[in-house]
Amino acid sequence: MSDPRFTSGVELATGIGLRVPHYAHILAEKPSVGWFEIISENYMVEGGRPLAVLDRILDQYRVVQHGVGMYPGNAGGINFDHLRRLKRLIRRTKTPWISDHLCWGSVDGTMSHDLLPIPFTFEAVRKTAENLRIAQDFLEVPLAVENVSSYGEFNGDEMTEWEFLAEVAEAADVGILLDVNNIYVSSVNNVFEPLDYVNFVPPERVAQIHIAGHSRYERFIVDTHDHPVIDPVWKLYERAIERSGPVATLLEWDGRIPSFDEVWTEARKSETWREAALAKRANDEAA
Repeated sequence: MSDPRFTSGVELATGIGLRVPHYAHILAEKPSVGWFEIISENYMVEGGRPLAVLDRILDQYRVVQHGVGMYPGNAGGINFDHLRRLKRLIRRTKTPWISDHLCWGSVDGTMSHDLLPIPFTFEAVRKTAENLRIAQDFLEVPLAVENVSSYGEFNGDEMTEWEFLAEVAEAADVGILLDVNNIYVSSVNNVFEPLDYVNFVPPERVAQIHIAGHSRYERFIVDTHDHPVIDPVWKLYERAIERSGPVATLLEWDGRIPSFDEVWTEARKSETWREAALAKRANDEAA
């Protein structure tokens, strides 16, 4: 069961990402959505429309921050200017936890603006965990790391991806944002059994789950967030809920974004899978 210390004790059900094409609908119609996830970097600005809209959303909804620019895998350490701007936004949103990706992405201040893979080595565990501990202490809010989609592996890897994720989370004492679509994408591209991944992740550290769609090409599938969730991904989600309990679930849809109602309908499919998982968990505990 997920440990509430990784979410500040806040329990959330189903949410969706706050995206620009839906601003007008949300502000006018005030749909009954459990919570919104924002990309932190889109709102780490001094003013303007993004913050004005965010403030109106915060008047009505719980918002959780998700980042793409912390880069905890950077060998050169964490960027404190980024952390200071992130902390200002945290004070504004009062997010109960914050998440970012288990990756690296900049060298000597030059940003790649991409989520680059970390070699799965014990030295990378040590450095990444050190960066995450520094970030969590500075930000003063629980931090969760997300597994990224992968399209190749390093010859020098010393462990599996799921072992690396668990080692880093344990060494840094942070939560995990488990992206089950990323697990599926990586399992096809790198040829492994995705359930082995889900079954290995420490369930008490799972603070949040991401679900999404992807695109299939001749040799690879790509984490494009522009399709509905497919059944194999839903089954991984069901297993993750069975192990971690009813943790917060977020549908990502970032390409060819359809209407708000279509995105929200897709997100709410998680409720059926979650209920089935929790019923199975209860039956197993009663047996």
